[in-house]
Amino acid sequence: MKVKTGYLYHIRDEFFDAVNDPKLMTNHERGKKRPTYFTIKDKNILWFIPLSSKVEKYQKIINRKIEKYGFCNTIFIRKILGKDSVILFQNAFPTLEKYIDHVHTYNGVPAKVSSLLKEEILNNFKYLLKLKNRGINLFFVDIDKIKEKMLEELK
Repeated sequence: MKVKTGYLYHIRDEFFDAVNDPKLMTNHERGKKRPTYFTIKDKNILWFIPLSSKVEKYQKIINRKIEKYGFCNTIFIRKILGKDSVILFQNAFPTLEKYIDHVHTYNGVPAKVSSLLKEEILNNFKYLLKLKNRGINLFFVDIDKIKEKMLEELK
C-alpha cells in the first residue's frame, strides 16, 4: 500500500495491543475501525492524528481552552469530506505502515483532506512537535516511547 500524507486511514487493533498504552485512543467497538486518522508520512514512521465526529463535545473543550489560554492548537474543528470533523492533535501518535488496516474511502475513492487543510494540519503538527522538543508537551501519549518502539520494530 502506498501511504500518502493527507489521506485518511484506519489502523489495526494489533497496534494497540503491541503498544499497550492506556492513554492511547483505541479503536472503538473493536473490529469497526474507528476513528479515522489523518496521516503524515515521515520517512518510515507514520503519524496518525485521530478524527472525531463528536463536534459538540470537543467544541466545549476548545472553548474552555480559549477561555483559559486565549487559543487552542491541540484540537481543531474543520470541514472534512463535507462534514464538520474534529482533528485531535493532542491524541496523535507514531506508527508503522504494517499497522494500517485500510485507507478510508468516500464514494469509493480514497479519502483525503483539501490541500489547504493538509498544510494547516502539517504546520500545526510541526509546531506542536517543536514545542515538545522545547519541553512543552501537549500530547497525551508518550510519543517518544511509541516512536522508539516503532523504530525497534523496523530493525
